Amino acid sequence: MMPPSTQKIITYFIAVVWLANGLFCKVLHLVPRHEAIVSRILGEKYATETTLLIGIAEIIMAFWVMSHFKRKLNAILQMIIVGVMNILEFLLTPDLLLWGRFNLLFACLFILLIYYSTFILPSKSKYTR
Repeated sequence: MMPPSTQKIITYFIAVVWLANGLFCKVLHLVPRHEAIVSRILGEKYATETTLLIGIAEIIMAFWVMSHFKRKLNAILQMIIVGVMNILEFLLTPDLLLWGRFNLLFACLFILLIYYSTFILPSKSKYTR
């Protein structure tokens, strides 16, 4: 059986990924290629505003992950969002991705981690929430 600390560590990690991508990469614009990706996929006209809104949504997602409110719904939405976003980037902007088309591999691993932490790990632990 997994101790509750394992579940917490994974939850914190997932939340930090959303927070870092939202706050640092998009809201604070520390990684300009994120806006370039948005620009290419959704159009240049409102790329700055759209990138900011996506960043805010990612920050909200981080807080939602930490709240454990409707945890399974949250996990399903995360997996869909990460999957769709990364497939679009794989097809439309591979040249702008940090690891090119390999980004999709990391996205799949992140999706598996979300799935594991929400649907598998709680059933293995007597310490479920």
